[in-house]
Amino acid sequence: MAPAVPTAMARPHFIGIGGAGMSGIAKILATRGARVAGSDARDSETAAALRALGATVHIGHAAAHLAEDATCVVVSSAIRDDNPELAAARERGVPVVHRSDALAGLMTDSRAIAVAGTHGKTTTTSMLAVSLTTLGLDPSYAIGGDLDVPGSNARHGGGEIFVAEADESDRSFHKYAPEVAIVLNVELDHHANYASMGEIYESFETFADRIVPGGTLVIAADHAGARELTARLRGRDGLRIVTYGEAADADVRIVGIAPHGLTSEVTVLLDNEELTFTVSVPGRHYAHNAVAALTAGTALGVPAAELAAALGSYTGVKRRLQLKGSAAGVQVIDSYAHHPTEIAADLEAIRGSAGDGRVLVVFQPHLFSRTQQLATEMGVALALADASVVLDIYPAREDPIPGVTSALIIEAAAAKGADTDAEHDKEAVPDRIAGMAKPGDLVLTMGAGDVTELGPKILARLATVES
Repeated sequence: MAPAVPTAMARPHFIGIGGAGMSGIAKILATRGARVAGSDARDSETAAALRALGATVHIGHAAAHLAEDATCVVVSSAIRDDNPELAAARERGVPVVHRSDALAGLMTDSRAIAVAGTHGKTTTTSMLAVSLTTLGLDPSYAIGGDLDVPGSNARHGGGEIFVAEADESDRSFHKYAPEVAIVLNVELDHHANYASMGEIYESFETFADRIVPGGTLVIAADHAGARELTARLRGRDGLRIVTYGEAADADVRIVGIAPHGLTSEVTVLLDNEELTFTVSVPGRHYAHNAVAALTAGTALGVPAAELAAALGSYTGVKRRLQLKGSAAGVQVIDSYAHHPTEIAADLEAIRGSAGDGRVLVVFQPHLFSRTQQLATEMGVALALADASVVLDIYPAREDPIPGVTSALIIEAAAAKGADTDAEHDKEAVPDRIAGMAKPGDLVLTMGAGDVTELGPKILARLATVES
């Protein structure tokens, strides 16, 4: 039976309801009996999935979309102050609730696992959601990406565990009070909100301080930023810290990662016993994510051997090295990677699966502020590909910054000897890739923006070559 919905959330209106984070909360509330409504800039499969649950989804933003009986308006940090629905809510005195507060409310009275870190949050949260479901524990979860079909980014379960992706980008992860928290890595990102690593550390310390007394922090032992955070947190009353990784001093130590095509066999030393299990996605970083999930689950009392076996049932999440299909002997894979560390990790993972084929990348930089700060590092990471095409910057919520363009990335890649070129017309990409790709090659569409839409178009164009 679904928990009662608080009166304040009985008739919520979501601005940007089709977004990964917003749609998950809307889905859980609708399942629990709330009369959900919202709006989004365009129609989508996610919007259709929400309508199937009884939600009202308007396309476009207008003050008239806000129902007279709305009990609150839910927003994310991406919603601008001049949004007409937000302005209408303030004019009418309708409470405005941040997405993170709504999610925190959903987790009340649950045994919560909150997954944080600069990279890998969606994958690790998904691994936990799938494996705990496989074990029959019926968890609730809210993930920043779809597992298999549109709308599968969240679920209201009947069990006591709630797994949630905890977003550090706008400090919203300070709202949660988990029993177990995971910190996968700590790096400087989200430059519009953080000016220095000092601010990043302070933010993650605040997140760790929110863990309930007697709770557990699961944190990487191999990552420099995570180790610094661990040092800062040691000795805090009521906080148990469990480290994981390949480092000799890790509490849960990874002693082997053996790649097998698009899977890996991982061996860990846990409580002085070796445990070997399969991770059904390629790459060392995904193996580390799986061990983080294993460590967190065992901290809640899930038997390690059972959880390790169940982790093998995870086969990926949309946009995380997701195979879109094959045509003319060419595989097309979609990657959400947009930070240099993520780009390098995904390219290294795919390189191990490419055999004699080449790795070709269509990269779309995400945000002007990130490009301004990390263009050189992005270019260096792209040099790991055999060839890459770089699109214009996807602005998302940001306004342009003078002098900040994709050319900065291309110049940095070229300085490393990379075969990298610009493409300003996104619709020209399928033809361009069809002229580059040969049988046996792997093509990655890479970035956090709408570059994901190019995969099917590239496959369709390759199919004409094949025929």
